[in-house]
Amino acid sequence: MPTRVLANEAWEALLSAHAVLVKELAAQGIWRDISMREYDVLYTLSKCREPLRLGELNRHVLLSQPALSRLVERLVERGLVARCADPADGRGVRLLLTEEGRTVQRELGQRHARDVVRSLSARVSADELAQLYTICRKLAGDEESRPAPSTTDQNEGRRP
Repeated sequence: MPTRVLANEAWEALLSAHAVLVKELAAQGIWRDISMREYDVLYTLSKCREPLRLGELNRHVLLSQPALSRLVERLVERGLVARCADPADGRGVRLLLTEEGRTVQRELGQRHARDVVRSLSARVSADELAQLYTICRKLAGDEESRPAPSTTDQNEGRRP
């Protein structure tokens, strides 16, 4: 198969796999009080060592900036995300998780991670998961060529 055809077939397969898995994970009973999109913002903020500007957060989530602004406002109103002044720019605002937001993310994340493990391991082998990890990191432009985590990793409960 020519590369141009294979590349397009691979792209379609990737999008189809993503759609199927997201629908399956969205159907799990854990998304009562927090939507998957809200969880994505909480998870992204949980990975950051310091508060993020909205534009920085926007680079890590699949939402338009206006939609993200509205979602963040709802999370602030619910006490899960806080705003703080940007020390480098007095007019700027940074976002961070509150303690409640961190607790919600951690508890929901553990359940979500178990669902991810169940969904993926039901479809592919551990070796295929390692290949998938490597390919996805490469596609994401990860400059570090980190090896895939061990398939015997003790941290299965963490969200990938």
